[in-house]
Amino acid sequence: MMNGDVSRILIVKLSAIGDVIHTLPLLEVLGDKFRHAKIDWLVEEDSSQIIEGHPKLNRVIVSRRKSWQKRILERKDTLSVIREVRDFIGDLRLYDYDLVIDIQGLFKSGILVALSRGNRKIGMNDSREGARLFLNKRPVPVEKDIHAIDRYLKLAEYLGCDISTKKGLIPISERDRLSISNMLGSNGLNEKRFICINPMAKWKTKLWEPERFAILADRIQNDLSCEIIFTGGRQDRPVIKEISGMMKKASINLAGRTNLRELAFLYSRSLALITTDTGPMHIAAAMGCKVVALFGPTDPGRTGPYGMGHRIITAGVKCSPCFKKACDSMECMKGITVEKVMEGVQDILSAN
Repeated sequence: MMNGDVSRILIVKLSAIGDVIHTLPLLEVLGDKFRHAKIDWLVEEDSSQIIEGHPKLNRVIVSRRKSWQKRILERKDTLSVIREVRDFIGDLRLYDYDLVIDIQGLFKSGILVALSRGNRKIGMNDSREGARLFLNKRPVPVEKDIHAIDRYLKLAEYLGCDISTKKGLIPISERDRLSISNMLGSNGLNEKRFICINPMAKWKTKLWEPERFAILADRIQNDLSCEIIFTGGRQDRPVIKEISGMMKKASINLAGRTNLRELAFLYSRSLALITTDTGPMHIAAAMGCKVVALFGPTDPGRTGPYGMGHRIITAGVKCSPCFKKACDSMECMKGITVEKVMEGVQDILSAN
């Protein structure tokens, strides 16, 4: 339980996109509890778009760790990297924080917590890699087998926050809305129903076969009279082009054409998102878009789409979840049929 005046708070949640989204409800209830406190957030560059412009935040401190490591290994601009790291540490240590919260719970976040100037440095008891060594208060006990958002809110309750006020929305600007409206308009979709499909993931074991995505997309257009928009990163465009090439009807490929906030607004306009277990799944859930999520090697109970009304599709194999990034059989994903996913989509549309 938090007692005393709190004027400055630092949240340390560096990555990844889904994990940063899971921390937004914590930010909201902290801002409601400590109304006069200035809250800063330390985050890595790839995920910083999610929180920039959030009304509860005073500052976003961006770590460019991956870029610095790459440039040092390539021996490019080493002196510039040193200067940038020095400036970053200066930003991190600019203020004395009454409360530093390590939500990441890893060695990389622990080092930064140690560098920060904080009176109370707290985290959770599920931290790893010795991260708790950098705290100066006993870790807050949380259950490991509950959803990440609920784990973070347990810490919020420990600090005396009312967690019933949580929403977890991603801040969207008028510019983001206009950009997506223009994209939809240029593709003739402003007045049409559409469903988004995000077919990619970083782990090979989370992927579903491209041919099945193509069959599914055609069935949605034929049976449900919905247009299809594919989303993903720029690096995903070739695979999505392959999927589109196997389809009988035309689709739209917006992979790599939106920033994260624009993607969030796009999902808020979509009837549903069909996706593997990846960051965009959490973006959609945060924006109130119902999700049909294909899960194989990971646990939807801990990292699935948060909230009511989503559909989790699994093959029901005994070895899942195994959390493996490599697998010879991949039965957990190959066992998911087009029919199962289609049923999930129909369930969501019927409920809506």
